[in-house]
Amino acid sequence: MFLWSSLAGRRKRGWKDSTRGSSQPPQQDYRALRDRCLRDHCLFEDSSFPATRSSIGCGPLLRKLPPRLQWRRPPELHSNPQFYSAKVKRLDLCQGVVGDCWFLAALQALTLHQDILSRVVPLNQSFTEKYAGIFQFWFWHFGKWVPVVIDDRLPVNEAGQLVFVSSTYKNLFWGALLEKAYAKLSGSYEDLQFGQVSEAFVDFTGGVTMTINLAEAPGNLWDILTQATYSRTLIGCQTHLGVRVQENGLVDGHAYTLTGIRKVTCKYGPEYLVKLRNPWGKVEWKGDWSDSSRTWELLSPKEKILLLRKDNDGEFWMTLQDFRAHFVLLVICKLTPGLLSLEVGQKWMYTMREGRWEKGSTAGGRMKSPWRDTFWKNPQFLLSVWRPEEGRQSLRPCRVLVSLLQKPRHRCRNRKSRLAIGFYLFSISKHHNDKRRLPPEFFWRNAPLRWPEEFLKEKEVSRELWLEPGTYLIVPCASEAHQESEFLLRLFSRKHILHELGNNSSVVFSKEIVEQNEEQNEFFTKLFAKYPEINAVQLQKILNHMIWSSLGSPQPFFSLDACQGILALLDLNASGTVSIQEFRGLWKQLVLYQEVFHKQDSSRSGFLDWVQLRAAVKEAGIVLKDDICQLMLLRYGGPRLQIDFVSFVHLMLRAVNMENVFQNLTQDGKGIYLRKSEWLMMTLYS
Repeated sequence: MFLWSSLAGRRKRGWKDSTRGSSQPPQQDYRALRDRCLRDHCLFEDSSFPATRSSIGCGPLLRKLPPRLQWRRPPELHSNPQFYSAKVKRLDLCQGVVGDCWFLAALQALTLHQDILSRVVPLNQSFTEKYAGIFQFWFWHFGKWVPVVIDDRLPVNEAGQLVFVSSTYKNLFWGALLEKAYAKLSGSYEDLQFGQVSEAFVDFTGGVTMTINLAEAPGNLWDILTQATYSRTLIGCQTHLGVRVQENGLVDGHAYTLTGIRKVTCKYGPEYLVKLRNPWGKVEWKGDWSDSSRTWELLSPKEKILLLRKDNDGEFWMTLQDFRAHFVLLVICKLTPGLLSLEVGQKWMYTMREGRWEKGSTAGGRMKSPWRDTFWKNPQFLLSVWRPEEGRQSLRPCRVLVSLLQKPRHRCRNRKSRLAIGFYLFSISKHHNDKRRLPPEFFWRNAPLRWPEEFLKEKEVSRELWLEPGTYLIVPCASEAHQESEFLLRLFSRKHILHELGNNSSVVFSKEIVEQNEEQNEFFTKLFAKYPEINAVQLQKILNHMIWSSLGSPQPFFSLDACQGILALLDLNASGTVSIQEFRGLWKQLVLYQEVFHKQDSSRSGFLDWVQLRAAVKEAGIVLKDDICQLMLLRYGGPRLQIDFVSFVHLMLRAVNMENVFQNLTQDGKGIYLRKSEWLMMTLYS
C-alpha cells in the first residue's frame, strides 16, 4: 500500500536540506572489500548502511517493528541458504511491514525477464563460493548504472523471520537483499514507504514509462497489452485510493503486477482475461474468473486445467472489463521506444542531457502573463527532427518520445518533496543558427505546440509526440519559478539532433539503439498482420525461417509432424490454431531452450546424450528424476539414444505443460484427481 501519499510538509527531526550531489549513493569497491574480507577471514559489515535502526529510519515504520528486532545473516537463518534459484519459476516474493508494494510490484515484473533481472541482480553470488557477507546490486540512477554494495545482515523478529521482503521459499534471500540495497540507495527502509511502480521500473531498467489512465483508456487497450506482455516490457497497475481491502478482494491504494493476458473461448464467445498478482502473496480478487468462480466451467477442460491454479498465492485472473473498472492506472515500462509500435525496419536514436533549474538564473517556472513572466530563463533545448527514409517521400510524421526526470533533492528520497514538473514544445519556422538562448519576446509571440496539461510531482514525466520534420524548442520547467532541482532530459526518435542553447551550448550526439531480433520481429509482425491465427503449416514456416544463431550449422528443421505436436501443446481451446500472444510466449521459451541446448552440446554435434540432456533439463528449470529423464530420451531421442534440438523443444514444452497441470490440480503437492474427460483431454490431445 501507500502509493501516492505525500510527505510534503511533514517535519522530521534531524533532517537537513541536501547539498548538491548528495543524492548520489556512496561509492564502494565491491571486489576489493570482498577480497579483503576473504583474506582476513571475516564477514563484511557496511558502516555506510549499518545494521541499526538508523538504516530503518526515524518515522512511522519504527512503530511496525517487532519489540526485539535482531539483525541476522542468511546462514544464521537457514541450514541451506541460497541467493537465487533458477528452478523457482513462479513469483515467490512477499511484502513485509514496509509499505513498498510499488517497489515489490515492479520487482516481480522484473522476475518475468531473466535477462533484465540479471542486470540488476548478479546471479552468480552465493553463500558458499567466495562468501564474505557482502553482496552487490545495480540500479539505473539518473543516466548511469551504479553499483550498490551491502552486507547481508537482515532485520528479523525473535523467531528468526524476516521483517521485510521474504520469499515463499524460506531459503532464498535475493529479494530481501535487493530490498536492502534499494533502501540504501533511497536513504533508508523508511524511504521506501511511499512511491509509485513507475519509479522502480525506471530504476531497474533505465527504460521509459508510459502511464495509461484506465478511465480514459484507448479502445485498442487489448492490442496494447498484447504487444507489451510479450515484449521486453514491465507492466504494473494501481487501484483507486483508499485504505481498506474491498469485499471483492482488491486492496485500495495498492500496486499489482500484471503477469499475463489470455484470450479464452467460452461457450458464448471469446473473453479477454488479464492475470495479476498482489505483492502480499495473498488476498485475491473474488469476482468472475477468480480461483473459486464458476465461470471457469465455460472453458474446455484442457484450457481450464492449464490456466486455473487454486492457490492463495496472490495471483488471479479477471476480465479486461473488470480490470478497467477496478484499477485506475496501467504502467508500462518500455526498454526501447519501438516496443509498442508496429513500425519495423528502422533504428532508434537516443540522446540524454543533464540540466539544472537554479534560483536566480535558470528556474523560470511555467508560462504566465508576458509582463511578469520568467519562463524564458528556463533551460532551452533545440531539437531537429528528420524522417529516417532516405530518398523516399513519406506522409507520416516523425515519432518522438520525450522523457523528463528530476533528481531527488535529498539523499533520502522522501525527505524533500518532488517538484511538479513538465515541458513545453515550440515550433521554430526557420533553422535557428544562433547558439544564444531565445529571448522573452519569442515566447510572447509564439504559442506552444504542446504544453503540460498538468504539472506532476513525479520522478518521470514522459510524452509521445508525432512531429513533422523540422526544428523545435523544448523547455523543461517546474510549475513555479525559483524552485531548484537537477533534471535529466531524454529524447528517442528515428533521426534527430539535440543541443542546449546558452553559454554552454553544445551538440549532444545521438546513440543508436539496437533492437534485439529486429529482423525476426519484423517477420512476426508482417505474418500475424496477415494471419491473426496460425495453423501448423504456418507455424512450420515461421520456425524454419528463424535463424537459430546459437545452434550453428546445420540449422534445425521442424517437420510438419513436430509443429502439429507443438501446436497441440499450445492450443488450449482445440481450435487448431494459435494467436500471436500464444506464439510470443512460445518464442520466449524457444530462445531459452536454444541457449541451454547450445551450452550442453559442447561437441557441436547437434545432439544431446543422456548426461547432457539431464543437465539441460535441469538448467531450463525442470526437475525430472533420472528414470523419467531416461524414458523421455527413449520417447523423443533417436536410435543412438541422442536427442536433437527439435525433439528437445517438444520434450521441454510437454514437461512444462505437465508441471503446470500438476501444480494447478494438486491439493497437497503429492497427487491429483482427474475426471475421465480431463484425463483423455490431457493424454490424447497433447
